[in-house]
Amino acid sequence: MKTHTFDNKGASASFDMLPYERFMRFGAQSLSDAELLAIMIRTGSNTSSPVDIARNVLALGRGKEKGLNCLYRVSLDELKRINGIGEVKAVKLKCIAEMAMRMSTRSASLSFDCCKPSEVALCYMEKLRHEEREKVILLCLNNKLRLIDECLLSIGTVNSASLSPRDVYMHALKTGASGVILIHNHPGGDPTPSRADVAITNKIRESGNMLDITLRDHIIIGDKSYYSFEEKGLLWQ
Repeated sequence: MKTHTFDNKGASASFDMLPYERFMRFGAQSLSDAELLAIMIRTGSNTSSPVDIARNVLALGRGKEKGLNCLYRVSLDELKRINGIGEVKAVKLKCIAEMAMRMSTRSASLSFDCCKPSEVALCYMEKLRHEEREKVILLCLNNKLRLIDECLLSIGTVNSASLSPRDVYMHALKTGASGVILIHNHPGGDPTPSRADVAITNKIRESGNMLDITLRDHIIIGDKSYYSFEEKGLLWQ
């Protein structure tokens, strides 16, 4: 079977070398999304070059998840339905997306300040905004408001996640925390709290007061936006 590759054999390979040549001359910033992806894909099929396959991958993007961002949400099965992508390439592309997310998250965490909702939200934005189900993360703080532990408390559905004060404070007590921050995402992209969000936040805050463990904030992550109960003054009413 004939395949297109990024080697120096044949006319089609000469065409497919263009992304490499452009990279060597002008750097990675000069490459289009399709060209960057084509270099990762490396080999094509008998009918499609790596660039063609990359364009087909990018075409899977929907709504706000267009371009390379589509790699976060597209499934392995969707990738494997593209001519020229088998299981190995599909896994490789998903790993590339995961690496990008982790680098973004860790970069933001270098200047992480638990006292600033905007910085907490920035640190977890890329980690949560692409998730298709609600996830609840608990941050445990010491008496100097330094992060001492992070815990994934719950994974829910598209529009809800199970959470109770017991879940929160059992873990907080184990770590010796004097304060906690709750973070969860809204897969729909709008971080505005629902009535259920407000109700459970109040319940957790009241339970924490009895245990002398302060709920410092509840942050909801949307699509490049967030909602902080602390910033809105809703935790001190």
